Amino acid sequence: MKLRPYQEEAADFLYANDRAMMLAWVGAGKTATALTALRALLGDGFAKRVLVVAPLRVAQTVWPVEVRKWAPELSFALCVGSPAARRRALDAPVQVVVTNYDNLQWLAEQPLDFDAIVFDELTRLKNPSGKRFKALDRVIKNIKIRWGLTGSFTSNGLEDVFGQCKIIDQTMLGRSKGAFLQQYFYCKNREHGDWEPRPGALEQVMQRIKPWAYVLESAEYRDTLPPLHTVEIPIQMDLTEYKAMKRDMLLEFGNKTITAVSAGVVVTKLQQLASGFVYDSGRVAVRLNTEKLDVLEDLFFENQRAPMLVWYQFEEQLLALRARFPRCETIVNESTIDRWNAGHIEMLAVHPQSAGHGLNLQGQSKMVWLSLPWSLDRYEQAVGRLHRSGQANDVWNYLLLSEGTIDYEIWTRLGDKRSLSEIALEALR
Repeated sequence: MKLRPYQEEAADFLYANDRAMMLAWVGAGKTATALTALRALLGDGFAKRVLVVAPLRVAQTVWPVEVRKWAPELSFALCVGSPAARRRALDAPVQVVVTNYDNLQWLAEQPLDFDAIVFDELTRLKNPSGKRFKALDRVIKNIKIRWGLTGSFTSNGLEDVFGQCKIIDQTMLGRSKGAFLQQYFYCKNREHGDWEPRPGALEQVMQRIKPWAYVLESAEYRDTLPPLHTVEIPIQMDLTEYKAMKRDMLLEFGNKTITAVSAGVVVTKLQQLASGFVYDSGRVAVRLNTEKLDVLEDLFFENQRAPMLVWYQFEEQLLALRARFPRCETIVNESTIDRWNAGHIEMLAVHPQSAGHGLNLQGQSKMVWLSLPWSLDRYEQAVGRLHRSGQANDVWNYLLLSEGTIDYEIWTRLGDKRSLSEIALEALR
């Protein structure tokens, strides 16, 4: 196995810097790059033991495979599961221990003997006030080498970068988020804690971060990928109930009344209604129409029943998929992914929160969104499951957007956040 030139350059950057971040587009091979740098680091004696922190599914299904592929000489233990299983992995005489973010509070209570740590999907530590962040921050002081890997550094705004930078090196943006906000933002609404970047703040922050960051040159990388075709498919539906919920914050169905108690709940209800259903107060779904499912079925057959990845947001959407498409499956284990990549699954339903990071599903090339997430990170990570290094075919990304609904608002917001991400990365180059 051999890295591509841009991956070799990134691995050299990590190796040369004790504190570093690799900011690379989804699917660029960050795991392989980091493992190559780790192999050299451990082999040359600059580190003896490495802790890798990743999302659970990535820790379980990606790192074990990638270690065997890119650094088979390294001894490895997976620190997940029960406390006893985690303790055994932590005590094992191995060079690399991989755990998940949910274990950080437990990990902070254990004696640690690591001199290097790698954060896969560094954005999971964007909140310096979170319990996991605080627990880790207390015990990380003696870990000299810290690397962060991410494909979505500013996924939801410039404010997100502070926590990610602080856990790598506090000298980047300082120790206090309050001071960071005061310097680069102005408070738009003190009651709700809404902060807006000051003019020029993005460029100033990126300039401070630049010495610690390797940014994959997108032009070089993207030239190695096949085209990504994003197709907006407008869905026409009766908007009577949708408009009523938006106007009155309630709906009436016979003897049943569905009430939204806050603006946030209204937004969620509108997302549900844009997909043809709504949950009542008992979390029972009331189905209003099947327009999106009908269009999905047409799309499925137009593509000659080619394997299709379907992203959903609500449990009712998954239930409806299984009812309409009896062969629809969900990811159960690694064998599901192998069967998908081999083309043996017609339709695979996945949620971007649970399956958006790290999974290599590039064996196929068509995906459909029943509903979009508000998070740019989840959207880009999800698209990157198919559109990534090694994909041999054009990737088709279909968005089912109900006309006159919040679907288009979400899509517009994702575009705005993408622009911010692209500007931020450009400033770091």
